[in-house]
Amino acid sequence: MSPTNQRAGITAAAIAYFLWGLFPLYWSLLAAVPNSQLLAHRVAWCAVAVWLYLLLRGEGGWWRSLPLKVAGWLTLSALLISVNWGVYILGINTGHVLDTSLGYFITPLVNVLFGVLVLRERLSVLQWLAVACAAVGVAYLALRIGSLPWIALVLAVSFACYGLIRKLTPVDAIHGLAMESAVLLLPSLGWLLWSQHQGTGVFLHEAVRLDVLMIVGGVVTSIPLVLFGYAARRVSMTVLGFLQYLAPTVALLLAVFLFHEPFGPVQQVAFAFIWLALVLFSVDALRRYRLQSA
Repeated sequence: MSPTNQRAGITAAAIAYFLWGLFPLYWSLLAAVPNSQLLAHRVAWCAVAVWLYLLLRGEGGWWRSLPLKVAGWLTLSALLISVNWGVYILGINTGHVLDTSLGYFITPLVNVLFGVLVLRERLSVLQWLAVACAAVGVAYLALRIGSLPWIALVLAVSFACYGLIRKLTPVDAIHGLAMESAVLLLPSLGWLLWSQHQGTGVFLHEAVRLDVLMIVGGVVTSIPLVLFGYAARRVSMTVLGFLQYLAPTVALLLAVFLFHEPFGPVQQVAFAFIWLALVLFSVDALRRYRLQSA
């Protein structure tokens, strides 16, 4: 990989993660829309934006040469990203921005576990300590609040699985997103039409501002995903792991200082364990990166 491609990949990843960190601001503007309809609109307008872009480039028939195996993996990644989007929207619009931040903080550690379970990688002592610290933090939070932080756990597992599939699937960013959005389009349209038939549909029945935000949401959704897909095939997982902390950090600041969610002693102790885990993980990743470079 040339230095120019690496720099482009790092820039794309940084922009993607920063935009994802700002997402609570955007989706909170659509809190009046039922979560299921908001997810369906997000999928539908994302599909429109991506396929219109490909048609304008004269690439409308690119999918004909797509191997069946690759299409199967992209179908699975589409299901994973739909779960991730749905739970994320639910978290934002039910006052759990802090949980979404926690989910993306622990995602790199879930990636490490997947490396052991799926890719049969061996963990170093520091990596085992990092995983243990993260587990203690999540367990402490669960015991003190009386339930598992399921929003955080679902977000972490679903996005880690999605990133793994996109890393290993030989398809570029825009075509991968086009296939994913196509897989999800028909169920989304079906649900929106059913909602309109039942008289519960929001689109074209409420404020014009909401309609515009739902339509623009397709572009808002597609841009960071395309950037992430571009970066994932040009940047090492180590570098992506460092940059990934940008999104939950921005979301955490928004949760505490803008949305005024509680960040008391329980949350502080839990996040302290998570941050300690990330420090251990980062130190180990940096050591490995330097050894590989040498």
